[in-house]
Amino acid sequence: MSLYSFDKSMEAYRRAMAVMPAGISGNKNPAFAVPGSFPYFAEKGEGCYYWDVDGNKFIDYLCGYGPIVLGHHHPKIDEAARRQAELGSSFNHPTLRTVELAEKMVDLIDIADWACFGRNGSDVTTFLIQVARQHTKRSKILFARGAYHGSHPWCTPGHGGVIDEDKQHVRTFTWNDATELEDKVKACDGDVAGIMLTPYHHPAFNDSVMPAEGFMDDVRRICDENGIVFILDDVRAGFRLHMGGSHCYFGYTPDLSCFCKAIANGYSISAAVGKEEFKTAASKVFFTGTFYTSAVEIAAALACLKTLEEEKAIEKMMRLGRMLQDGLQERAEAHGLQITLSGPPTIPYMSFANETHFKRSQVFSGNAARRGIILHPHHNWFLSAAHEEEDIQQTLIVADECFAVVKEQFGG
Repeated sequence: MSLYSFDKSMEAYRRAMAVMPAGISGNKNPAFAVPGSFPYFAEKGEGCYYWDVDGNKFIDYLCGYGPIVLGHHHPKIDEAARRQAELGSSFNHPTLRTVELAEKMVDLIDIADWACFGRNGSDVTTFLIQVARQHTKRSKILFARGAYHGSHPWCTPGHGGVIDEDKQHVRTFTWNDATELEDKVKACDGDVAGIMLTPYHHPAFNDSVMPAEGFMDDVRRICDENGIVFILDDVRAGFRLHMGGSHCYFGYTPDLSCFCKAIANGYSISAAVGKEEFKTAASKVFFTGTFYTSAVEIAAALACLKTLEEEKAIEKMMRLGRMLQDGLQERAEAHGLQITLSGPPTIPYMSFANETHFKRSQVFSGNAARRGIILHPHHNWFLSAAHEEEDIQQTLIVADECFAVVKEQFGG
């Protein structure tokens, strides 16, 4: 097959570089994937496919870095958004859609006695550490080393514009090491407001790691014994593992939880929920934004959650994710290559077991992209309910070709 080229993407990037810092910001910058082998600008999407500005068609396993859970341009979600748009979206006051979505979240999630809404994941992770601080009247926040909780100064992995004081009250510890966590809590001498964790550890550039047996129970115990708020950052995994929140999938109980990516199938909205005892503290945090009550996005979220339930979307994504993981393992072994597949089936990650420099991952993913399959070399992938068995089979045919390229270049 002829390999894709990206001439229009390159030209658009040159234009962007002239008028935008870095051309494309954050994790969507070409440097984060495989420059020259990935598209830089999208044109349209439909189901599990999207097309770039060069007209290349891709089977999409990034799903906008997570938001597309039911498929691009899903008719039920877009229709709900359209109907609301005909009435308007940004008003002086919220619409009833806000109340309806809060009621839906409280109904779905066992720890949720209340809910409120932002626009991005960083909005709600930052909001919930403020809630924890208000509730406890303490300063310190602990999270696992390497975890990503957003782009705000207290947690960003970047360095530009960040000063020491931004992270003065933040401490990190090793994932799955409850002893180290307990030692860090003791060292803070009663000043820990909250411990924020993702449902499982999914750092970029590393394999995903599930909670070790008893680890989350230890976190819960440490929080209870020390009056600390247990905060779950479910922004990435929420509604891809369990409709009640990812803590239900793993079997533990946080105090507060936040969601974003999959809540509205690509419409920009995030949510924070919590137990009754934290409602007063939440009401005292000034959490607002001009677009936090935009009704179009909230209508889309209502439709998305309803559709996820009706279509048993998580069950389907789990089945297809297992098919993808099993097929990749089989084909890698056939080429004499060692790969590691980590993460839940709906949010898989693949690495080559015998390397630390990502060269094999970049060659594999770059060649896959030029053959019409988006599989990121450094970041976890996402299944959507729009993927079908034939998409998985086509992906595995391409993966076989890409494993052959890796074998030829690296030998093993």
